Amino acid sequence: MSHVPHELHEEFPEAAEKLHQLKIGDSHFARLADEYHNINREVHRIETDVAPASDEVLEDLKKKRLF
Repeated sequence: MSHVPHELHEEFPEAAEKLHQLKIGDSHFARLADEYHNINREVHRIETDVAPASDEVLEDLKKKRLF
């Protein structure tokens, strides 16, 4: 199990500028990026034992993070 936060700009450093432009220029992308960020933050909190959750909840969040 990885305890590394998977922020978009860290996962795709070569596309950091494009991600930024999409966030400020495309409201749909911005909403999706915010949703990803919130889910990702919750996954990281669970993986680092900051927030308790069952294995099923963690797996569901990880699946949501993929979409």
